[in-house]
Amino acid sequence: MSNIAQRRLNNQHLVAPTLTDAVAVVRALAAVQAQDYGGGKWAIAQRIKRLGKDADIEQAVASGAVLRTHVLRPTWHFVLPEDVRWMLELTARRVAGAMASYNRKLGLDAKMFRKSHAALERALQDGQHLTRTELAAALRRAGVQASTGQHVGNLLLQAELDRVIISGARRGKQFTYALFDTRVPAAAPRDRDEALHDLARRYFATRGPATVQDFAWWSGLTVADAARGVAAAAGFLARETHEGRRDYWHAPTARAAARAARVAHLLPNYDEYFVGFKDRSAFSERLRRTLSHHPVDALMGHVVVVGGQIVGGWRRTVSKTVAVELDLLVPLTVPERTLVRRAAERFGEFLGLRSKTR
Repeated sequence: MSNIAQRRLNNQHLVAPTLTDAVAVVRALAAVQAQDYGGGKWAIAQRIKRLGKDADIEQAVASGAVLRTHVLRPTWHFVLPEDVRWMLELTARRVAGAMASYNRKLGLDAKMFRKSHAALERALQDGQHLTRTELAAALRRAGVQASTGQHVGNLLLQAELDRVIISGARRGKQFTYALFDTRVPAAAPRDRDEALHDLARRYFATRGPATVQDFAWWSGLTVADAARGVAAAAGFLARETHEGRRDYWHAPTARAAARAARVAHLLPNYDEYFVGFKDRSAFSERLRRTLSHHPVDALMGHVVVVGGQIVGGWRRTVSKTVAVELDLLVPLTVPERTLVRRAAERFGEFLGLRSKTR
């Protein structure tokens, strides 16, 4: 499975990136999880040729060239304006279904959502970009039940799913929302099979080799719809069998992964390299060999990856400089430690700060 991990690392543009900016990265990956906003920007930066800079990616978000919204699964993703309409058409109903029981407990129903949507539209008219706190106040003025943070969060999430609001430009460190139609160009609805084909093609081109079950997990689709997407994209994809029974799909034109064994990364939590799979065993083999008596959680936070394998975790402390604290869980060779230190230096370069590693 280590070969699969290295091929994925390469296909995710983490070995020898050729993509030139944040828009190109998000377009290639279709969506980049951005629950941790700073971590999501760092995930994009590492996939840009000559390393992206935090300020440049921030500007792409501020301008609306890259958007941040809830799509695919009930979590934040970076997506492009050109893709967000059809992705919501494809997955919003599933996300809403996952949130339905929480909404019922909060007393939120279709009537309440219609009222809250109207209040949000009034508050955001004329190109306004408002913070969550400001929108919560607008909802309360309109008589909408918004007494707790959970009420507000679920009302805003539903408005995202219903294409009423989407991310605006940040105000300092505060996130804002804007009207969906002011940030997203109009587009005709897509045929469902065409949408499934596009999503499957991009997923397997950048996450393959992967299974239908992996695609279903990442996309939020049913396994049946995921299989339908693979069938629609079958002319583009190649299939191979591992362990004598499991079918893995990938783009046949993927570049060789020869250098993948000789690279190290400090990946953020929720990075697409590992969050994009239901089966996350391929990149935790080295951990399991060393920590056989401990359960391995491949989503344990920011992770250190060497040659496609998780070897530990890391934490950052940012002030006038950036301090990177490593928590290595397996023994590394001297050359591997050098690669990890260089990866930590790159994090400082991304932020435009001098870095030190502990």
